[in-house]
Amino acid sequence: MTIDEVLEVARAGARAGATECLLTFGDRPEATREAAREALRELGCASTVEYAVRACEAVLRETGLLPHVNAGVLTREELRALRRVSASQGLMLETTSERLLEPGEAHAGCETKRPKTRLRCIEIAGEERIPFTSGLLIGIGETREERVDALLALRDVHARHGHLQELIIQNFLAKPGTPMENHPNPSLEELTWTVSAAREIFGADMVIQAPPNLTPGQEEGWRALLRAGANDWGGISPVTPDHVNAEAPWPHIENLAAVCAEEGMALVPRLCVHPKFLRMDDSEGNLGGAEVWLDANVASYVRKLADGEFLARGTAWSPGRPVDLTSIDRSLDIVGVNGAVPCGGKVERERRSSPAVSRAIANICEKSYDLDDIVMCLQARGDDFDAVCKAADDLRKEQCGEIVSFVSNRNINYTNICTLACTFCSFSKGKAAEELRGSPYLLDLDEVSRRTAEAWSKGATEVCMQGGIHPSFTGEDYLAFIKAAKVGAPDIHVHAFSPLEVSHGARTLGMSVRDYLRTLKDAGLGSLPGTAAEILDDEVRKILCPDKLNSSEWLEVVEDAHAVGVPTTSTIMFGHVDTDGPLAWARHLAAIRDLHMKTGGFSEFVPLPFVHFEAPTYRVGASRKGPTLRECILMHAVARLVLGPIGITNIQASWVKMGPEFAAHLLHAGCNDMGGTLMNESITRAAGAQFGQEIAAAAMRRIIENAGRISRQRTTLYADAPSDRVPISR
Repeated sequence: MTIDEVLEVARAGARAGATECLLTFGDRPEATREAAREALRELGCASTVEYAVRACEAVLRETGLLPHVNAGVLTREELRALRRVSASQGLMLETTSERLLEPGEAHAGCETKRPKTRLRCIEIAGEERIPFTSGLLIGIGETREERVDALLALRDVHARHGHLQELIIQNFLAKPGTPMENHPNPSLEELTWTVSAAREIFGADMVIQAPPNLTPGQEEGWRALLRAGANDWGGISPVTPDHVNAEAPWPHIENLAAVCAEEGMALVPRLCVHPKFLRMDDSEGNLGGAEVWLDANVASYVRKLADGEFLARGTAWSPGRPVDLTSIDRSLDIVGVNGAVPCGGKVERERRSSPAVSRAIANICEKSYDLDDIVMCLQARGDDFDAVCKAADDLRKEQCGEIVSFVSNRNINYTNICTLACTFCSFSKGKAAEELRGSPYLLDLDEVSRRTAEAWSKGATEVCMQGGIHPSFTGEDYLAFIKAAKVGAPDIHVHAFSPLEVSHGARTLGMSVRDYLRTLKDAGLGSLPGTAAEILDDEVRKILCPDKLNSSEWLEVVEDAHAVGVPTTSTIMFGHVDTDGPLAWARHLAAIRDLHMKTGGFSEFVPLPFVHFEAPTYRVGASRKGPTLRECILMHAVARLVLGPIGITNIQASWVKMGPEFAAHLLHAGCNDMGGTLMNESITRAAGAQFGQEIAAAAMRRIIENAGRISRQRTTLYADAPSDRVPISR
């Protein structure tokens, strides 16, 4: 194939929702075939490996699909060259039986099939930190003992380097016109025996794969393989056949999903590089992340396709913009909202969560849980996802009834000039388009007063003021903003300043945080927005916002605010860098829970999905494309389960981040509040979101009521909005 022909197939795959481009070659065909040598000359390549490198470069650059390369036995230099342009590589060991190299046996005359040669290549791949696939080909004349020997050999290599990401147990399939066309195919019993042996030898952590299109008995065979210990089906193409086994067509993916569901499992799409090579949290099994295992350029493409667990996103949706599915050949939604491949109505069974997730939900509801329970709920898929959402919605009904509240407010972002270097923030830094970020500005006090007065005239009860850490600001500037707002509307509630701004103001005046908060309160501050929290996990903050307050410092400022009678909201900003994921999210929820149990000062919890489009960290390939819809829903649902029972009963959906339509969906997953009408919002729009301008109070009511709920206009602190303000809101 020419590179253009390769790209034609790859583009079709991308349009169909594929994430991987598998490039498979024979062992150096140019060494034995003149036709291969001639084809390479026409392509301007000296070798098949050089051609493979060029093809991978083109696929990655032009389509975003992740190349996985099976190019036979390679040298160290060749493995390195392919590592620079691929996400993973592979070489089947097949067997360690030297006997099969003898005349008349399966590998007779095939020197590249020599076990020591193959094991050496697999070893080098480990030394070069290449996520690698290997496995056995069974039924070619080997004995069970020889299969075990091969599995032990692979286990030994893996023990030294930790690079084997999946182990394929592939059954031989006789092909017409080959020397082994009359050789019997191995039975399902032999296949399941070998899968069980692999699981026993490698333990629970190894991914054991069995190609479903080769399985004897198809659906009954798949069930047997799952029960034997298989937990991966390999690649299933929506575009191309299995070129190695063209006579065995791919199964319909919904049929596989149905069998998995019947066995109590959810079928989910993954990437060709497995999560354990990408995770950067401090959980057990962390191997160092993408910085260790992937070329930096390749890693940026991986992140674009990954969710928070480094499985495939499986959906076209990202926070901040609506998805136009009419512009592509078919929907990219390989998974449903619940994160699992749909079964297509093929499963007739009682839908129930797994025992582990059922226990986790029960533990959380009974307030007798640990961090692992929160993580498990945040990772829920399929029936488990549905169970978490139902539990959250049931608790919402118990705590809040059918009423959904909102506040009429105005955002005033008084400056977009900031001395900090937060890698996620398009509002303050980065090369965002001018129509998003705009030119640097600093509002004068008269403008703050004017905007506040205008908000009051439109029925607002709150003005929310935040901005960058301007290099000239002192604590006096924040006091001046409060006074300016009160000049514009003496009775308006001033909800202003992140804990970071409070800390900055106190420091510049040489005051303690508590004393400065008292001064702000005396000037008219009503409450603090619990922003600048991002993720209360310092491993994440080191990458995301290295010069902001650390987790403990943020919590200390908020505790001080509660101590002097200034209530705060609480937030989480999630779905971005490699260290961010369910474990970090669980720690954040636990930190908010623990502080509220101590102070009782949080009025609400607001999940803020990361909007990636113009974020500096995304533009340099260092972040994901925000959380998936499933992750957003789970964050709100699990927040209800964790925080509701200890008194944070208001869980807010951010229509600015989610969009009004998807924010309304969250009302069925534990949310009881839709936030503010805003009038102005520039931070999210600076990140590239299409939402963020004012939504009228009447439109907000329609969104809520169309979701089957009762709307209520509230104040900042969740009292009913004054009756004289409601008619003015529009």
